[in-house]
Amino acid sequence: MSTDDAVRHSQARRVALSSFVGSAIEFYDFLLYGAAASLVFNELFFSSLDPMTGTIAAFGTLAAGYVARPLGGIVFGHFGDRVGRKSMLVLTMSLMGLASFIIGVLPTYATIGIWAPVLLVAVRLVQGIAVGGEWGGAALMAMEHAPAHRRGLAASFANMGGPAGAVLATVVFAAFSALPEDQFLSWGWRVPFLLSVLLLALGLFIRMKVTESPEFMAAQRVATEEARTAGRAAEAPLLTALRRYPKNILLACFGGCGALVLQSLLATFLLSHALDIGFERSTVLTVQAVSSAVHIATIPAFAALSDRIGRKPVMITGAIASALAAYPLLWMVNSGSVAWLTAAYLIGNPLLQASMYGPMAAFISEMFGTRARYTGASLGYQLATTLGAGLAPLVATSLLSAAGGGTNTGTVSLFLAVVCVISAVAISLTRESHRDDLSGPEPAAAPKRAASAA
Repeated sequence: MSTDDAVRHSQARRVALSSFVGSAIEFYDFLLYGAAASLVFNELFFSSLDPMTGTIAAFGTLAAGYVARPLGGIVFGHFGDRVGRKSMLVLTMSLMGLASFIIGVLPTYATIGIWAPVLLVAVRLVQGIAVGGEWGGAALMAMEHAPAHRRGLAASFANMGGPAGAVLATVVFAAFSALPEDQFLSWGWRVPFLLSVLLLALGLFIRMKVTESPEFMAAQRVATEEARTAGRAAEAPLLTALRRYPKNILLACFGGCGALVLQSLLATFLLSHALDIGFERSTVLTVQAVSSAVHIATIPAFAALSDRIGRKPVMITGAIASALAAYPLLWMVNSGSVAWLTAAYLIGNPLLQASMYGPMAAFISEMFGTRARYTGASLGYQLATTLGAGLAPLVATSLLSAAGGGTNTGTVSLFLAVVCVISAVAISLTRESHRDDLSGPEPAAAPKRAASAA
């Protein structure tokens, strides 16, 4: 291996690690909110409502963050495609850390009344905007530094940050939830949010040491020369994405919904549901932490498999399997058995969800040319998170309430199955891209063999 090759490989590994650590920190902040919304926010910020309505309201504030994510994808995607990936990732992390710290010092409903949930929603919107810009930049930085035959594996390091952040958030939140109930509700729940400041310092230290994407730099030079020759400014990345890739944005959105609905139901709705039917809080948090830890390993495994056989076969198989498993998973949770609860989480997260989610970063990113890749990939993915992860807990809780509560989760299972089928259909309508040459400003045509196989 030449010296230049060794340097490139070293930088690729550093960027992948940076994407993983940075995403883990950002998703710690973002998913910590999900745990708090599931377990305590209904009592602290919606105490004037009955328990079920308070839970629905808490999940509504959770959804607000997801609704804001496409906006973050557009804003940070625009500047990420114009200015660079690295600078936007530093900014998104700073915003997220600050927003999480503010949540940790917010007064509750008992102190300032209606202004408490209003402020909570406002800060949650900032979180949504920040994480909306994080995913695209982290995935692209890793993918655009990687060798062509390892793009799926490299891009998956950004997705690995999700379960890693979930493990960290769950462990920290569980540790403080072990406090006496009055202490946990008065100050214990705040500490995990306040710790975001320390994680922010670590994340910024790591991110400042990586170099800008070489593909972005090359595309920028070409775009600048073309604009100079034409005598006009380069087209805005959002306009490029909407004009050239409208179908791809929609397919990315619906293709990603299945994985994100399943992820959100496991991370939020089932936490609250399991408590309602009699499981101990510490038990549920421990089970979720264990499944998320295994999830970290299976995401890159499925991504690496997609590098070998293609994104579509892996993701479609996962979507269909998830649809078929929707009812059994809910039955396992409703059984009241800790063993079955553990099995549901271990099947749902590290196997079913990971098979769709592992290849997703490369699958979506490969749909767009370099000049609009940050914007297009971010917009497609964040629309999927809004329709899937953001609304899923709210929809599931409303369906359960309409069915009479308790273990009447049949309609929730049907909801999950339908979304997964929609995802499978959307993915089947895309072209296989794992062997495409993405080095230019536009994605190259797929080789005939790959196109026919798709």
